[in-house]
Amino acid sequence: MQKSTIQFLLINCFLAIVLISCGSVTKNYTPKKLDKTSYTVPYFTDSKTDYVYKTNISVYGNELSGIFIAKKINDTTHRIVFTTEFGNKLMDFEISETDFKINSIVSELDRKILINTLKEDFRLLLKKEYPIQEQFENSSNDIYKSADGKRDNYIFISKKDQKLEKIVHASKTKEKFTLLFNSENNIFAEKIQIIHQNIKLKIELNYFKSE
Repeated sequence: MQKSTIQFLLINCFLAIVLISCGSVTKNYTPKKLDKTSYTVPYFTDSKTDYVYKTNISVYGNELSGIFIAKKINDTTHRIVFTTEFGNKLMDFEISETDFKINSIVSELDRKILINTLKEDFRLLLKKEYPIQEQFENSSNDIYKSADGKRDNYIFISKKDQKLEKIVHASKTKEKFTLLFNSENNIFAEKIQIIHQNIKLKIELNYFKSE
């Protein structure tokens, strides 16, 4: 990976976050009687599994590809490693709901604004338990609201097969980013997308099938 490519992506990411536009959280859901008080995410839970994905990061039309590896190292913490497609390590960190530790990072990526964005994205992706305060529905999903400090998470469960399809992370007035899941068995997600609503940043993870 060339340094100039990483630096160009960082500049675009910084400008995008500075120039955030306002939006609003979708309110077109029907309130429903609460049928559970917590929800457990089925993905990234097996400590014996290395979760390996091909990764594509898009920032304002600029592409960055590599490999994403996640490993559950104890009950609360995952280790995340980003590498190039040739196996060169770009970033290695450990993350839980309360802690974040960088083991190594290349100098081109060692930027606070980028690290904070990835930390927020992957902390939500790897979150296991969601306390539920309210429930809604639309034509295809049961939707559970979980308070997360000053923000809220909306968990979309398919009415058809009870699979986790989407999590929306939002402030009180606008959506911030969305996690989309494609899973055949609701145990392992073959495809994951992290899409930011207020900046043109998209991270796509596709399960890496070894030959």
